[in-house]
Amino acid sequence: MNSDAMKAFFTLHRDLPREGPGEAADVVWAAHLADLSEAAQIADVGCGPGGDIAALLGAAPAGHVTALDTTEHFVEAARQRRAGDGRVTVLKADMARIMNRYDMIWCAGAVYFLGVTKALNTWKKSLNPGGVVAFSEACWFTDDRSDRARAMWDTEYPDMTDQAGVTAQIAAAGYEVLGQRRLQDRAWEAYFGPLEARIDQLRPNADAALQKVLDEADEEIACWRAHRDEFGYLLSVVRPA
Repeated sequence: MNSDAMKAFFTLHRDLPREGPGEAADVVWAAHLADLSEAAQIADVGCGPGGDIAALLGAAPAGHVTALDTTEHFVEAARQRRAGDGRVTVLKADMARIMNRYDMIWCAGAVYFLGVTKALNTWKKSLNPGGVVAFSEACWFTDDRSDRARAMWDTEYPDMTDQAGVTAQIAAAGYEVLGQRRLQDRAWEAYFGPLEARIDQLRPNADAALQKVLDEADEEIACWRAHRDEFGYLLSVVRPA
């Protein structure tokens, strides 16, 4: 992505509440599977602007959330969102270099930067005994895939696999699966609703580079709404075997 495209991308994505599909119910479900204690230490890896921090704190009200991301303005947005909350630390840091140990590592839609197996192997040393990783990963739900959906994901994530493929990658890292479920439509709308409003706001005065980014985002939204039965995100809660 060249500098103009990068600038346009972050113009669109600045000030959004989330950087991908998700909802508080996903965190509640994962925390229940993990039997997470109220005093749990949690890492929110690739936290974006901090859309999941409140739900993570709800799952561990006497615990602590360390949220990290490499993008400066996402880090600043997350810090502003949780300003004054001593239960939260927000760091500009690389997900491949987690330094402390946690009862749960939460990663919403960002594990693909490393790959499932590499991420799980990397994070194993950062889990307390009995600790879990909960992550959502883009996933095919059927072998009957439309040309439109294939074209989008061949561009965005050519290595995307199905649930069996994700499960195999988990096993290759030496983890067991505690549970898996698909993100619901409301999790997608929690992301796409504000994104659509931002597109509409920016469209009238957008230059060519921004128009291209807005068109791509519009197509992403339209493709999911037309073909949501073909793909989505799979949330997995896993523990070293």
